[in-house]
Amino acid sequence: MYVYQRLVLLWTLDPCERDAYLANEATKRWTSSNQVLMEIACTRSPKDLLLAREAYHARFKRSLEEDVAYHTHGDFRKLLVPLVSSYRYGGDEVNLTLAKTEAKLLHEKISEKAYNDDDLIRILATRSKAQVNATVNQYKNQFGNDINKDLEADPKDEFLSILRGTIECLICPEKYFEKAIRLAINKQGTDEGALTRVVATRAEIDMKIIKDEYQKRNSVPLDRAIAKDTTGDYEKLLLALIGHEEA
Repeated sequence: MYVYQRLVLLWTLDPCERDAYLANEATKRWTSSNQVLMEIACTRSPKDLLLAREAYHARFKRSLEEDVAYHTHGDFRKLLVPLVSSYRYGGDEVNLTLAKTEAKLLHEKISEKAYNDDDLIRILATRSKAQVNATVNQYKNQFGNDINKDLEADPKDEFLSILRGTIECLICPEKYFEKAIRLAINKQGTDEGALTRVVATRAEIDMKIIKDEYQKRNSVPLDRAIAKDTTGDYEKLLLALIGHEEA
């Protein structure tokens, strides 16, 4: 019953209130494997992130930046504070010369394993999503590898994991969320927290694209996978939110 009530709660909140609620939960329960703050910072529009920060301020009488800085530490704090504080340019214009220069810079830092470098974090935390996408494309053109492949040096390194997630969420959030749902369903016992969060936050944004990604990746419709792993009212609401015709 709890997971159904939680899904109802998240779904009925305004998006900015929902983000504030989830961000506050994430700060209070933060661990180095918790990527919720990064998801919110990197997949919302500049205006939506600003509204979430305002909602956080009004609801919890503190700033989101303040709580993130207090509850995180080390390299994670160095990345997450500027991510949640950012107000990126939201347009499509791209500076290709800058993209080539910053792709080279990123390659240098990653080759040196300087994953917490100030410039690397500055690029990911401040450039527009279109500019980051252009830089990532230039990285592959110049050096032959996807940047996230080069950030897989240590699969158990949780800071590298959140760096990869940052890039995915900035340039291709539907692939990031497809993976989040797939891992949630494929765990020994469904990770209902992750499944609930993704469906509640993406239902009105890009769920159709996520569904297509899921079917392409797994050769199984998402609604069938969810129906196999969930039951009752929780299952019905999940299916309704992902757009299942019969829900």
